[in-house]
Amino acid sequence: MKGRGTIHYGWIVIAMGTLTTIGAHGFGRMAFTPILPHMIDELNLTYTQSGILGSGNFLGYLTFAFIGGFLAAKYGTRIIISCSLVVMGLTMILTGLSESFEFALMMRILTGLGNGGAFVPAMALGSAWFSIERRGLATGIVTSGIGLGTLVSGLIVPWILQVYGGEGWRFSWYWLGGAVLVIAGICGLFIKSRPEEIGLSPVGSQSPTEEPPYRGGSSSLSWRLIYRVKEVWHLGIVYFMYGFSYIIYMHFFSVYLEKEIGLAPAQAGMLWAWAGGLSIFCGIVWGGISDLIGRRYGAALAYVTLALSYFVFAFYKSMVGFTLSAVVFGITAWSIPTIMAAAAGDYVGPRLAPAGLGFITLFFGVGQFIGPYVGGLFADMTGSFSLSFAVAAGVSMVGTVGSITLRRPRAEA
Repeated sequence: MKGRGTIHYGWIVIAMGTLTTIGAHGFGRMAFTPILPHMIDELNLTYTQSGILGSGNFLGYLTFAFIGGFLAAKYGTRIIISCSLVVMGLTMILTGLSESFEFALMMRILTGLGNGGAFVPAMALGSAWFSIERRGLATGIVTSGIGLGTLVSGLIVPWILQVYGGEGWRFSWYWLGGAVLVIAGICGLFIKSRPEEIGLSPVGSQSPTEEPPYRGGSSSLSWRLIYRVKEVWHLGIVYFMYGFSYIIYMHFFSVYLEKEIGLAPAQAGMLWAWAGGLSIFCGIVWGGISDLIGRRYGAALAYVTLALSYFVFAFYKSMVGFTLSAVVFGITAWSIPTIMAAAAGDYVGPRLAPAGLGFITLFFGVGQFIGPYVGGLFADMTGSFSLSFAVAAGVSMVGTVGSITLRRPRAEA
């Protein structure tokens, strides 16, 4: 089965990966931003507690992102992605039934488990189905689903909040959770884990598989190979900086604008929708940039751009500043996950790419776990989110330095 005269099935798989990120990250996580201010009001949460909800979500994400990457490499991405999305959909619906901080926290942890289990294998699909020269572009297409999901949630959540009033945040979780369950069924039908399953070679390659650059000539599959590649540890540290910094900005975006600045939910939602809409193609753009100039320089440039967005948000307190920040964030938002996913495949090869990505996502998840708590704590201590966003900008600049010092993969040397 060569697929002559028809579209290569790899593009269908990438489309399913995009659909996965729409549900897993766009609906399951990004929708939390416009919903959170209303959960704070209804459940009488402090900013620290609201930060803990975000940390709980990423505790679950951290746990299964690491395990899920290895399970996907062993058992295939189709079953791991579809089952994880089912868990997400059900627990999102249950989040809408929350009557206490404790129950909401438990549901956010479980939603995070499903998020990690779906998102990491989906991001690794490009490494399995595309050659190294096209890996960044393919991964960028999958990442575009985050922006699409953010755009949709930024538009639909304010509408649901208006229609259902005080219960709007609950119905937002009901509708979005139901959508994720539908996506789970579609992905379960169409995702194929690897091109060899249906007699194809990766897109852009004439051979069924590419040898991992660090396999050392052995044909055996060694899990310990992941831990022995010191560049993978370096990638993980760089990825931590993104997880810690971007999550502070994203988690408290609407809370800051509505609670501290005094914008209406519709205004904050529209700004978030702008960020989501602009981010739709940012993964494709930044993946292509990293294919062209290398992962390290692409990541460094992305970190500088993100730091600018956080800094403007903290200190340029006007609609012009908020809009500029949202625009800059939108065009760069998912650059680092795209580059890291492609880089994981570069360093360990396509077969181990889900495991490699799962490993560095462990660092990313730790950053996401710590970030919301630190951001909320600083806001409660100072009465403003300015310090929280300034810290995010500083950590992002540290990520710039870490990116520049990455070594090139041996396959490119």
